[in-house]
Amino acid sequence: MTVLIDDPVWPAHGRLWAHLVSDRSLEELHAFARANDVPTRSFDRDHYDVPEDALPRLIAAGAERVGGKELVRRLIASGLRIPARDRRG
Repeated sequence: MTVLIDDPVWPAHGRLWAHLVSDRSLEELHAFARANDVPTRSFDRDHYDVPEDALPRLIAAGAERVGGKELVRRLIASGLRIPARDRRG
């Protein structure tokens, strides 16, 4: 399993948020999210947005904490990254 989580640096709704991704498959990502009570509404095309307070629980469950640049690099390398231009609309 290779589920990655970055640092919670994205502000929204009065909280800081991190990204949860897989560098293998979306199926792996969805299975990890389901097993760890990450709401499906948090999924955004190639990642889940997760609040800062969920990080300890997700890391304990096996998510590997990496920096944001490393997370994006590995997501691109996996072929799962949805480019910003394709996120519009």
